[in-house]
Amino acid sequence: MKVSLNQKILSRNDQFAQKNRAFFAENGILCLNVISSPGSGKTTLLARTIRRLHDRLQMAVIEGDIRTDHDAQRIRETGAEAVQIETQGACHLSAEQVASALKAMNATSKDVIFIENVGNLVCPSAFDLGESGRVVLLSVPEGDDKPAKYPGTFAGADVVIINKIDLVDYIPFRLERVQADIQAVNPDASILQVSAETGQGFDAWCDWLVGQHAKPS
Repeated sequence: MKVSLNQKILSRNDQFAQKNRAFFAENGILCLNVISSPGSGKTTLLARTIRRLHDRLQMAVIEGDIRTDHDAQRIRETGAEAVQIETQGACHLSAEQVASALKAMNATSKDVIFIENVGNLVCPSAFDLGESGRVVLLSVPEGDDKPAKYPGTFAGADVVIINKIDLVDYIPFRLERVQADIQAVNPDASILQVSAETGQGFDAWCDWLVGQHAKPS
């Protein structure tokens, strides 16, 4: 019997994902896999979220980048713990890398752990990291065609955040089209309009996050 290399990689990944999922469940941790294109504002969103909710939730971030630890440094400036994973060219994080990062942090003390995946709307969606849920960011400057172009990514989202909404009056971006395209592939996803830079719409995002953490595992 022939087994493709891709099947072997996914099988090994799924084994680590199951272990990660069990770890999060046993310790009451909400783990969110954050997926988006480069430059969509993931780090800005997470930094503002940590500052806004620091007195309600203990949060940490696993940062995935091809090179540098710039984003991890930005998270640490908020006072939160961050572990950087440099993928050395890989376009996504793996469940095994997440497992290693968990060992490098004081994970059991956390309420929420964000996994800021490598900026990419394709590869990260194919790899289960053992997360509790997925957050997909779409920024207004990217254009309004992304949910139609990358339906698999949006179909797997628990919440879609339309970020940089403060620019919607200045950039051609059909909000109604985006919402309709998301709902067509994922009618159960929450859709939030946010500006991570200004804080617009942040109450709804924080309410969603706190509510997800409060749900029984």
